Amino acid sequence: MVRTVVTGGAGFLGSYLCERLLERGDAVVCMDNFLTGSPENVAHLLERPAFRLVECDLTEFVHVSGQVDQVLHFASAASPIDYLRHPIETLKVGSLGTLHALGLAREKGARFVLASTSEVYGDPLEHPQRETYWGNVNPVGPRSVYDEAKRFSESLTTAYRNSYGTDTAIVRIFNTYGPRMRPHDGRAIPTFIRQALTGEPITVAGDGRQTRSVCYVDDTVEGILTLADSDFAGPVNIGNPTEMSVLELARTIRDLAGSSSPIDFVDRPVDDPGVRRPDTSLAAERLGWRPEVEVTTGLRRTIDWFAERLIGTR
Repeated sequence: MVRTVVTGGAGFLGSYLCERLLERGDAVVCMDNFLTGSPENVAHLLERPAFRLVECDLTEFVHVSGQVDQVLHFASAASPIDYLRHPIETLKVGSLGTLHALGLAREKGARFVLASTSEVYGDPLEHPQRETYWGNVNPVGPRSVYDEAKRFSESLTTAYRNSYGTDTAIVRIFNTYGPRMRPHDGRAIPTFIRQALTGEPITVAGDGRQTRSVCYVDDTVEGILTLADSDFAGPVNIGNPTEMSVLELARTIRDLAGSSSPIDFVDRPVDDPGVRRPDTSLAAERLGWRPEVEVTTGLRRTIDWFAERLIGTR
């Protein structure tokens, strides 16, 4: 039986990874300090004998006894509200946390997968973004605590591969959405859905013409696990190349929710990217991966999940 350690396993993406790994027959050690993740996300897995939940801080030394075949490093604040509220913790988990996760993989001879992000491209001057693009990041801006933490973690992962021969891979994850997102986590889709369902004004930053490419969580998880099971080092973009403006996204969510919420325009955050769209040709070529869930299909599923919890309908 394959045994996989998932750091940040009680977070949004991490919990889906734990679930899918168990479904395919892996044993899973889920590590989380619950700074932004929640035990509720993995509560349905606790009775499974192949699942173990460990509360720990990855910035301290970590040890896992016994066999470990894969380490999926997903521990990090990921939404602007979270990493701006916890800047030092975000930088520490990207540096010390990555160091300790890599050390575990090296000790066990395990395959290591780093969850990086499209934010390493910053406010890109290349569009769409290919893995060869070095990015346009403000190293002292408010978003740098997340952007630069991930850029450093990519560098450290590469150094472990080159210096120690550790079997590593880097996945650059573009905007992912789906059930289990927190209504107040500050990201566009959960914010728009919450506002639409409760009749609040939908707050669109700037004029709404900035673009995003959003990928349903099932597709993202499939791409990550395909990379984990391969021998490809990456980095590789995993995301949906279908691009839409933030205003179009807000209007689509409002329509799908059957809402009459007005749209209010608010100030754009500092260093908010103007465009975001992955070139996913490398993922298709090396991993045979492409997203399959249409945006409206994924948004309907997500809206239904939020509606059930926010207003007890659907």
